[in-house]
Amino acid sequence: MTTKTLRNIFSINLSVKKSESVLIFTDMPFKGEVIEDLDRCRRERLRDIAILIAETGKSFCKKILYHEYPATGSHGAEPPHELWAMAFGETTFNELKAQKLLAPLIKKKADDSDMRRAEEIITRNKKYAVNAVIALSNYSTSHTRFRDLLTRICKTRYASMPLFDAAMLEGAMNVNWRLIDRRTRGIARIVNKAEAVEIKTPNGTSISFSKKGRKAESDTGILTAPGAFGNLPAGEVYLAPLEGTANGRLVLEFAPTMQLKSPVTLTVKNGFVKEVSGDEEYAGYLRGKLSERIENANIAELGIGTNDMAKRPDNILESEKILGTIHIALGDNSSFGGNVSTPFHQDFVFFRPTVILTCKNGIRTTLMKNGRFINAG
Repeated sequence: MTTKTLRNIFSINLSVKKSESVLIFTDMPFKGEVIEDLDRCRRERLRDIAILIAETGKSFCKKILYHEYPATGSHGAEPPHELWAMAFGETTFNELKAQKLLAPLIKKKADDSDMRRAEEIITRNKKYAVNAVIALSNYSTSHTRFRDLLTRICKTRYASMPLFDAAMLEGAMNVNWRLIDRRTRGIARIVNKAEAVEIKTPNGTSISFSKKGRKAESDTGILTAPGAFGNLPAGEVYLAPLEGTANGRLVLEFAPTMQLKSPVTLTVKNGFVKEVSGDEEYAGYLRGKLSERIENANIAELGIGTNDMAKRPDNILESEKILGTIHIALGDNSSFGGNVSTPFHQDFVFFRPTVILTCKNGIRTTLMKNGRFINAG
C-alpha cells in the first residue's frame, strides 16, 4: 500500500510527465535545535521518506533533483539560497543575486519595487524552473515567496508536506482523491457565498471576522493544473480573513505536534492576538514568537477540514484536514489572498465547531453544527 501511495503522488496528485523535472527537498535539524526524542525520530524518518520518494520518481520523469538543508526553525520562513537556484534555475538565481534582490526576498523585506523587478526576472526565465515540487521539509514552505513565485509565475505544481509522518501513507494519504476533490469544492462554493463568518466550539473558542473580498480556495490533493498548489495529505477549504476584522477568543488544546497539558487562550482584537494566557511552556514560546513582529499575531487563515481518512489530532498537517474540524492560523497570509507578509505561519486545530455564515443579503446559514456539516453541497 505504501508503494502505491508513493506512486500516486506522481501519477495522480501531480500527474508528472516523462519529459518533466521534479524537485524534492527536506530539511535537517539545525545545530542546537531543541527537539523531543519522539519528534527527532519522526524527523529522521522524514529524510528516509524524502529519499524513497525521490527514488520512486525516477521512473516517472526525466529529471529528479534532491536537496537537504539545515531547518529554518519556523514555518513560513524562506528556504536557503541553494534551493532557489535549483528550483528557478541558475540563470534566474544569478540575475536575482546580481540585482541584489535575493536577500530581501529571503528575509521577506522585499518592497513593491523589489517584487516587480524580481517578477520580471523570473517571468523572463521561467522556462528554467522545475515543473513540480515535493516539499518534504519539516518547516512549511507553503506561505513563502519561494512557493508563490514558483506556482504563480513559473506555473510549477507544488505539493507541500511539512511535519509529514510515515503513518500518513496508510491513513490520510490512502484516500479516494476524486471524492475529496468533489467534497472540498462543494464546501468552498457555499463558503464563497458568505461575507462574514462566526465560529464557536465546546472548549470556549468564539471568533468572528469578515471575509469580504476574500475567496475561499480548495486544497483537494489534485495538483495537476499549471501552478497548482496544496498540501499532501490534502482536504481543506481555506481563506484569508479580512485583516483587522477578527475578534474573539481562541482556546488551544493542541500545539502543532502535541496535546497541551492545559489550555492556552488567545485573546483576539481587531485582527490580532493581543494576549496569550496559560501556564503551558508552549504559551511562553508563542508569546516569544508574537513579540518578534506584530505581523506574527495576525489572524491569517480559516481552514475547514474535508478528509474523512484524517484522524490524528497531534500533527497539524493531518489534524487540520480532519473532516468536520476547523483551523485558525496566525502570521503570514500573503501567498493566498491576504496582505500580511512575515516569516511565520502557525495553524491551530479546533474540534466540534459550529460555523455560521452571513451572506451579503444578511441571511445567516449554518455550515456546521458541533462538527457536522448541515449543508455541504
